[in-house]
Amino acid sequence: MTVHETTHAPDDLEIRTPLAFNQEFLCAFDNGEADGAFGNRHTLVFGWRLSGAVDTDALQGALDDVVARHEALRTSIVRGAEERYQRIHPPGSVELVVSDLPADDPRPRDVRAEEFLNELDAGTYSVGSLPHLRARLGRFDENDAVLVLVLHHTAGDAWSMQVIIRDLAAHYAVRRGSQAPVLPDVHQYGEFAVWQLESAAGAEMGRALEYWGEKLRDARILAIPTDRPRDGGLTNVYAAHRFVFDGELTSATLKFSRAARSSAFMVMVAAYNVLLHKKTGVTDIVVPTFTSGRSDERFMETVGPIFNYLTLRTDITGCETFRDVVARTRATCFEAYGNDIPFPLIAHGNPGLVSPFADDGVAVVAFEVLQAPSEVEEEAIGGLTYSEIRRRVLPQPLSSHIPNGALWAMDVLPSGEIAGSLKFDRNRFDESTIVDLVSDFRQVLWNAVTGPDRPLREI
Repeated sequence: MTVHETTHAPDDLEIRTPLAFNQEFLCAFDNGEADGAFGNRHTLVFGWRLSGAVDTDALQGALDDVVARHEALRTSIVRGAEERYQRIHPPGSVELVVSDLPADDPRPRDVRAEEFLNELDAGTYSVGSLPHLRARLGRFDENDAVLVLVLHHTAGDAWSMQVIIRDLAAHYAVRRGSQAPVLPDVHQYGEFAVWQLESAAGAEMGRALEYWGEKLRDARILAIPTDRPRDGGLTNVYAAHRFVFDGELTSATLKFSRAARSSAFMVMVAAYNVLLHKKTGVTDIVVPTFTSGRSDERFMETVGPIFNYLTLRTDITGCETFRDVVARTRATCFEAYGNDIPFPLIAHGNPGLVSPFADDGVAVVAFEVLQAPSEVEEEAIGGLTYSEIRRRVLPQPLSSHIPNGALWAMDVLPSGEIAGSLKFDRNRFDESTIVDLVSDFRQVLWNAVTGPDRPLREI
């Protein structure tokens, strides 16, 4: 399929598709418009610096082309008492807002770009307003701008956002009369949902369920105490504490990862396991994370909420050094990723696993290292160069939301640093608690990767 060929349903035809397992999982956190998975702040907000003169008419057209190409961007989830399903709508036009950033602001443009991104990250975007993609363009001058894309999380994930920006760049180039990469054929999210449901009855799924039933027997996700219990009368107010680990710590982490034949993710999760052990005294540690959920190559180009919630259970009993913890964590990760199946199926067979979500005095904290591929390299496409804003350091007292709990998100940057954020509900956590938690993790990681054979108590 070339970039200008799209297919969609006739305007008068309503297409109904069953929900994928992940959509069913999101429905479990449906708290209406203001909170939870379908709330107006449960969004993904990404930003790119654009170098080159932006043709706003071509940009608008390219955004609309992307919506026509990907059905998930124009799909609503009908959540009735009797029936739940996806309803696919005809293509519509993306809301594009263009503004000029103040020319007399003396601060560096990188700071102002991040501030612009954070302002939009704190905004509200109704899940009932289609398409689920929105765009904001802030212009410093004719050749320097910031493009921010907002995607409701029920319609996509971080991987999807990379697919979207790649497709947007290609469609923009075509509309400008320039050479553009040929886009691959796309399998729609509805097809993914049907495939996933059909796969649930297969032998491979049965083997994975048997593994999880044994692996998670009597397990509970390890949650941490909050500063205040959940108050059902309050709407969640999520903030993001952002931080950067310097080049020395990042280099040491990557060097040890290679020596331990592990990924940076495995090493950081191992360090987080040590931190949780120090905080709670628990040795049987269950940490939730996220995978891309794209085990079938057909859906690598699909936009939609394909991400999967995955639990990593590591028993560090008897571990004497950090190297021992890494070995066990590494084995846990290999097993878990080799049995990566929809989380609702896992939770159904292990009901006690998710019980901490119902405990008002604790919060489930997920840990992830961002691994979605960058689909647009920093090269000129149709007269524009796209550079993603990944190094975010400005404090953010109000951010996009998650449905429940808290979330670490780490990113190993090309600059040789690790950027991260810890998203938390201000109604349940004091900011000082979060700052201290990040500081403690930094120290544990440093002690661990620079002295992996020390006694664990000294890490």
